[in-house]
Amino acid sequence: MADTVLYEVTEGLATITLNRPEAMNALSTEAKDALRDTLREAAGDPAVRAVLLTANGRAFCVGQDLKEHVATLRAGRPEGGRTMNTVQEHYNPIVTAIATMAKPVVAGVNGVAAGAGAGFAFAADYRVVADTASFNTSFAGVALSADSGASWTLPRLVGPARAADLLMFPRSVSAQQALEWGIAQQVVPVGELPAAALAVARRLAEGPTVAYAAIKESLAYGAGHSLIETLVKEDELQERAGTSEDHRIAVEAFLKKEKPKYVGR
Repeated sequence: MADTVLYEVTEGLATITLNRPEAMNALSTEAKDALRDTLREAAGDPAVRAVLLTANGRAFCVGQDLKEHVATLRAGRPEGGRTMNTVQEHYNPIVTAIATMAKPVVAGVNGVAAGAGAGFAFAADYRVVADTASFNTSFAGVALSADSGASWTLPRLVGPARAADLLMFPRSVSAQQALEWGIAQQVVPVGELPAAALAVARRLAEGPTVAYAAIKESLAYGAGHSLIETLVKEDELQERAGTSEDHRIAVEAFLKKEKPKYVGR
């Protein structure tokens, strides 16, 4: 993989690190290609039971590399092509991988998350945020619509009225405000962020993977379906979890008053 994104798998945990600190992890084409491909690799690797998405430097990700983007705009739309093809080629598959992989994704937000960078964090299942970090949708600030899934994820985190406010009037949302509004699940001192995010991701990697995948799927399904339809889906997913090896391990451990050691199956 390109060194704009680092990838490591250790004891069931895949750590994906954005690695353009000199550019505040702005998303160049190379970085977007690498991030998309590493997420797909993690999603498809049965040895990976959880994913930690984080970044090097003082920013999590400031979104699209505008220096690269302006060159594309100046070149004009290619004949028969699209000016904004990066949404289709990069942002959509990146967010799809984060939101739909059958394993939990933790975002360790070490600094500002703006534009698509915020969108990637919103798509994660759990956000551990440094107290000096912030979120900014940014899109309308450069006369763009929402992308990277923000129009779907943000209303589900903060409600539709606040999401419209944040998208139409982009501004920095502090870590503390993000915690109060439900964007962040945990805020820690910036120096403790790497260890805190790793601890959450490690706990998930050691947990009941099949159950986590079912919970993730049921939450996404319930967001767009009726109660009755969701009850049917819950029955389907509970059957899947109930026949897993991890469920049997958990029940046996409970009866023995022991801590279960899950295997992720």
